[in-house]
Amino acid sequence: MRAREIIEERLRPVTAQLEPVAGLPEMFRACFLNTLETTVKRQEPGDTFIITGDIEAMWLRDSTAQVLQYIRFADDPAVAGIIEGLLARQAACIGIDPYANAFNETASGRHWDANDLPEPDPRVWERKYEIDSLCWPMLLAERLEEKSGSRRFLTPAFHGMMKTIVRIFRREQHHESSEYRFIRHSPWPEPDLGADGRGAPVGPSGMTWSGFRPSDDACTYGYLVPSNLFAARALQPLIRYAEALGDAALAKDAAALRGEILDGLEKYGAVETAGYGRIWSYETDALGHHLMMDDANCPSLLSLPWLGVCDREDPMYLRTRAFVLSRDNPYFYAGAAAAGVGSPHTPKGFIWPIALCVRILTSVDDEEAAESLRMLLTTHAGTCRMHESFDPDQPEKFTRSWFAWANSMFGEAIHTLYDEGRLQRVLALAGVDHV
Repeated sequence: MRAREIIEERLRPVTAQLEPVAGLPEMFRACFLNTLETTVKRQEPGDTFIITGDIEAMWLRDSTAQVLQYIRFADDPAVAGIIEGLLARQAACIGIDPYANAFNETASGRHWDANDLPEPDPRVWERKYEIDSLCWPMLLAERLEEKSGSRRFLTPAFHGMMKTIVRIFRREQHHESSEYRFIRHSPWPEPDLGADGRGAPVGPSGMTWSGFRPSDDACTYGYLVPSNLFAARALQPLIRYAEALGDAALAKDAAALRGEILDGLEKYGAVETAGYGRIWSYETDALGHHLMMDDANCPSLLSLPWLGVCDREDPMYLRTRAFVLSRDNPYFYAGAAAAGVGSPHTPKGFIWPIALCVRILTSVDDEEAAESLRMLLTTHAGTCRMHESFDPDQPEKFTRSWFAWANSMFGEAIHTLYDEGRLQRVLALAGVDHV
């Protein structure tokens, strides 16, 4: 694959700086290229299908995050072509079912759970509605344009996808009148929406409702704050692209929607706390309830600067970040080998390498970044790959040995440190001589 050869060649300056740590250049290269080498299925020009790894389905979220580290090389047509093909596939998937989170390569009829109601389209792997699923293609398009200068992705299908995104966000501002339901009669315990597939009640807020978190776990309260913040950010390029396509009505509606979401976030999403001041909650129902936590999966509260929602030194973010990285966050765990954010989606006490990578990507402190990097380099259980989660006391206990997004995030974290001129300093501070 020509794109892989191009990327490999352009990684050489980075791997040269990694050479003081034995085995790290090879580990970085393998993780950075993991998506290209193991999960990309190009069916034909203009169509890229990407599986997550050990699950042979394409998540709208994961597929975007799996290729973001390649954007820096999208000035090359071969690399840009892969990403443009992914955007085309994502637009087609949203056209099939905007409430679905994951899709099959073909109309195979395969589903995560054959008992889900209503029965999904045969092209749909799972129909869990997650706000962020509709946001990631806009982030991908914007970053592709920033690097390549091209808007070739602005096709009629992409235009249709943008109209669908706004329509669904609008509909779910009033979830009580939405037709969306999700019922799973599973033989094992699993969080479900409840209330006959409707989820818990929510009040009117201006925010848009989400059934599930990025972890694919059901929301406790339907207004998922980091995902609403991400939605407001994703609407910015959508407005620009609608204007470029001459769709003034869509641009105007999207701008109004963005304002309503931001107003709702300000009114209902923030909480005054004794220890941290005014910070973002994770979920709310706009009826007086808030869930104070953060989850390792993105969009998370920790990841907001990486997603372009705010600056890394934004005061509201820094106060929220202090909470997220403390014991007051019920999913912040610490053990003998590592400390970081986990998730109710994985075993209690397990930490996610993705969250450690996000901590690097959102930190301006070299020592903090070095500590996170040290943990990543010493907890991969000899595999030289990232996992979904691991036991911080016994890292040889982990979930998902082939999780391409986590590998991509490691590659993105390392390359971002290089791009910022910080890699050698952080590596020296990490104090690791081999992986």
